[in-house]
Amino acid sequence: MDRGALDAALVTGTTADGWCPEGRIAEDGHISERYPLGELPGADYAARTRRNVIDTDATVIIYFGRVENSPGTQLTLEQCIVQNKPYLLLNAEIDSETDSVQKIQEFISAHNATRLNIAGPRAQQATGAYQYCYAVLLRVLSY
Repeated sequence: MDRGALDAALVTGTTADGWCPEGRIAEDGHISERYPLGELPGADYAARTRRNVIDTDATVIIYFGRVENSPGTQLTLEQCIVQNKPYLLLNAEIDSETDSVQKIQEFISAHNATRLNIAGPRAQQATGAYQYCYAVLLRVLSY
């Protein structure tokens, strides 16, 4: 999910940043240096998730079926609540790409958000997560 958002930002020339665990570790190995992420010293995935929520204005959580299906996605939602940060939940099994684009645009406007955190399940947990996120964010960032 994260890479879908980052790739959409890179393609559109939108400034992107965020945090990743020390060593740029990911479920599938090493996170490429082409992604403009800072390494959070001594951090694990949970610490990275908390920091990404804290350092942004709002979070868009894209999930498939139920938020609880992904522990990381659930943690993101919990951190938004604990940090009192606005969040938008989009169920990719129900929300079409077009509907999600409109909802994100309205959410950004309603919260005057300039730094968005995009979160969701790992690719291994949700087939099509990368493609859905990339397509939606590409359209959001192209306006």
